Amino acid sequence: MEPMQRDRLLLRRRFLQLSGFSSLSLLLSGCGIRLFEEVVGQAFEPLNQRLEELLLNPQQPVPEFSSSAIEPEALIINSYRFTPKIDTVKFRLLVEGDVDNPLSLSMADIQEMPHTSMIIRHVCVEGWAAIVQWGGLQLRDIVALAKPKSNVRYVYFESADGYYESWDIASALHPQTLMAYEKNGQPLPVENGAPLRLASPIKLGYKQSKWVTRIVLVEKLLPIKGYWEDQGYEWFAGL
Repeated sequence: MEPMQRDRLLLRRRFLQLSGFSSLSLLLSGCGIRLFEEVVGQAFEPLNQRLEELLLNPQQPVPEFSSSAIEPEALIINSYRFTPKIDTVKFRLLVEGDVDNPLSLSMADIQEMPHTSMIIRHVCVEGWAAIVQWGGLQLRDIVALAKPKSNVRYVYFESADGYYESWDIASALHPQTLMAYEKNGQPLPVENGAPLRLASPIKLGYKQSKWVTRIVLVEKLLPIKGYWEDQGYEWFAGL
């Protein structure tokens, strides 16, 4: 890990340890009293989020790596339920919710939009990491095209395998948050999320949904926040 990234990560962890909020949230999510979990979790979640946002400048780029640092075999394939079979010709990315211009984008539409690539470290909560080159388009280009209403604060992602995730809008609009359709300069493999997946250096791996088919922009965070978060994982999951 680069010194700057390591220092930011250690600062974030130390800050949350001192605050006590992150550990309390995890403790509550592990208990069996569902009503208590929901009530107290809702009370502390905004505090958790504000603390995290203090440690994340939403538009500050994360330093990238050179092409020689790419680790082609290091990205481990994790599946939630199954690897879905998606017809890329019939595929549509739906963008809905609190927007003035709902979208239904084909892969041809998406690939006509400005292309960008980045070489970043993908970090898994399980303890492994891989340096990967992702190519695609900035998520903020899609959001801008959908014309979100001024009240939008969160973004939900639905996947073809039933997986679901939610992000804060600032992280979704980060310049290095991509909807990726390439990996290491080649078309994205199905097992890594083709035809379209999230990729970003500012979130842990479980936030980076594969096989994304629907994006929903909303004002309020719903009771369901994400597949792993609803089982006790941290919601913000920033790096």
